[in-house]
Amino acid sequence: MRRARRGAVLDGGRLERRGIGPAAEEPIGLLIASARSRMKQAVLARASGHRLAVQQFWSLIALLERPGLSQVELAEAVRSDAPTTSRVIASLMRRRLVRKEPDVNDGRLSRLSLTLGGRRLADELFGTANAIRAALSEGMSEAEQEALRDGLRLVIANLDRLASR
Repeated sequence: MRRARRGAVLDGGRLERRGIGPAAEEPIGLLIASARSRMKQAVLARASGHRLAVQQFWSLIALLERPGLSQVELAEAVRSDAPTTSRVIASLMRRRLVRKEPDVNDGRLSRLSLTLGGRRLADELFGTANAIRAALSEGMSEAEQEALRDGLRLVIANLDRLASR
């Protein structure tokens, strides 16, 4: 048996959790919640020195990678809901890290961009974002990564359907 991660072992290629049994018996929701919690901890450990919440961190990175997003597009990019995205944008604007500008083609829309200070901070955090992204898929083949993405998209769609009932 070789150790896979804390509390888990690989036995002949099969992942097992000590004292629980085969990994296949573990509830998917529990695994998702545990992964989310660990990712949040990793971001906070690196971003809290900049007084950033997790959503603020990823919003800055999204605006660095895709400047000029609308609020709706930013919410989609970071997979957040509209009220949370609105609060995140407001807090980043109060800190003068993000600004809103009118869309040149549609006066009803605003486009978001980083201020000079926001750009400097996002540039500084970009390596951290890439390191976290790389750590998430470390040891996984491209096929495994795509299968995980497909599975998680299906879980999200299933939960969206459940919420609409």
